[in-house]
Amino acid sequence: MAIQHQVGRKIRAALLQLHSIAGLVLALLLSLIALTGVTMSFEDEIVDHLNAGIMQVVPRTTPALLPDELVSRLKAVPDAGKVAGITLSSNPSAAVHIRFARDEQGGRPSSLYVDPYDGRVLGVPRGEDFFAMVRRLHRWLLISGDARGWGRQITGIAALGLIAMLVSGLVLRWPRRASSVKMWLKPNLTLSGRGLHRSLHAVVGTWVLLVYLVMAITGLWYSFDWYKDSVVWLLARPHVAAVKMQLKQPRLSGRSEPAQPVWFDRAWSTLLREESGGFARVQLTLPAGPGTVMRIRSWPKDATLESERNEFRIDAVTGQLISAERYADKTLGEKAIASVLDIHRGAILGWPGKLAFMIAAALMPLFAITGVLLYASRRKLQRSAQPLHGRLVPGE
Repeated sequence: MAIQHQVGRKIRAALLQLHSIAGLVLALLLSLIALTGVTMSFEDEIVDHLNAGIMQVVPRTTPALLPDELVSRLKAVPDAGKVAGITLSSNPSAAVHIRFARDEQGGRPSSLYVDPYDGRVLGVPRGEDFFAMVRRLHRWLLISGDARGWGRQITGIAALGLIAMLVSGLVLRWPRRASSVKMWLKPNLTLSGRGLHRSLHAVVGTWVLLVYLVMAITGLWYSFDWYKDSVVWLLARPHVAAVKMQLKQPRLSGRSEPAQPVWFDRAWSTLLREESGGFARVQLTLPAGPGTVMRIRSWPKDATLESERNEFRIDAVTGQLISAERYADKTLGEKAIASVLDIHRGAILGWPGKLAFMIAAALMPLFAITGVLLYASRRKLQRSAQPLHGRLVPGE
């Protein structure tokens, strides 16, 4: 019994060391990632509110312009840049959203809303550039290279560290009366100093543990390719996983393809035939490289989440349908893969879930501060408990 107790103390001491070191190293970084996540929690609602005046048009009896005609009319707009994608709506009152490709310096011109009936520019969406910067800070820490830089690996390491802290913290937190709800969820505000810090840290950690675990597990999806590939292999059907892996394969540099003009109209016509008008919104994205296969995302009219979309690959030159991936045909595991972002930010539970995840993320700085204070007070107690000769330096 004495040996088991001693082993248990050593394990707890090791877990405390792991928990403390990970917390000290990652406290500031995790707080930054959490607060930028808080900022983006209701991004869609904020952007829609800020741009209500340019996102709507007066419906007309004349037919809307085809995508290629809209693009050609943008040539008269100064510094418009090369069009990379178009978002169209089945709502006759909705404006068309035009996105542009990155320039030679790596910058991306601001997108535009245009009138679908005459191509008139309605304005640049307010808040878009701000949220794009916050997103780059959240995902890649504004490190050059964005998704191809070191930022995504650093945030991934932070997510792994958070998981280690959550697991070790739960073990260290486990009370003798584990069935007591009060013990788990109610902080002791009558305490002060180290006792109050410990109570707040432990109880707040209990409140947010599940949310932080979900955030960290889904956040790893955006940081490590090996993690993403493993999840796809585990949750998707074999033929679906094979297609996803095939789409990821880079083109062989030794085989150059002739440059071909790629436009929207043929792919748009194929999409209309496939969807039969059952969509609410469609996003057409031109291929980034020399290929001709266009990616098209289509959201059904009854979709309530960003992840509830159909995806098509259509050859923009021939109009041939290359592949169709419909959300309704996915298995539960494949729907989970498609919903990673909605799960990550709590949107899978509707606006109450987004609010809960936002509050949990906002608590990260409190969680970090109390952890640092506990470490500092513990070090102070350890130093004061040392014998005098243990505190002497050489020469004293």
